[in-house]
Amino acid sequence: DAGMTGPFDSVIGVEKEIIIKKFITGIPAKFDISKKDVRFNGVLVKIDSKTGRAGSIERISIKHE
Repeated sequence: DAGMTGPFDSVIGVEKEIIIKKFITGIPAKFDISKKDVRFNGVLVKIDSKTGRAGSIERISIKHE
């Protein structure tokens, strides 16, 4: 399962300051894509084919350099 992917300290990939200002003022603004601290997060779930239950869950977090 791919969880949050993209800039970690953002609002859906956009610089958070822009989103907060738009929310507070209601004034439209250009959404600049954040390029800070890009990450891929998710989990690897191994399913037991007999029971259909998770046999193991492994967290994945990869930081883009």
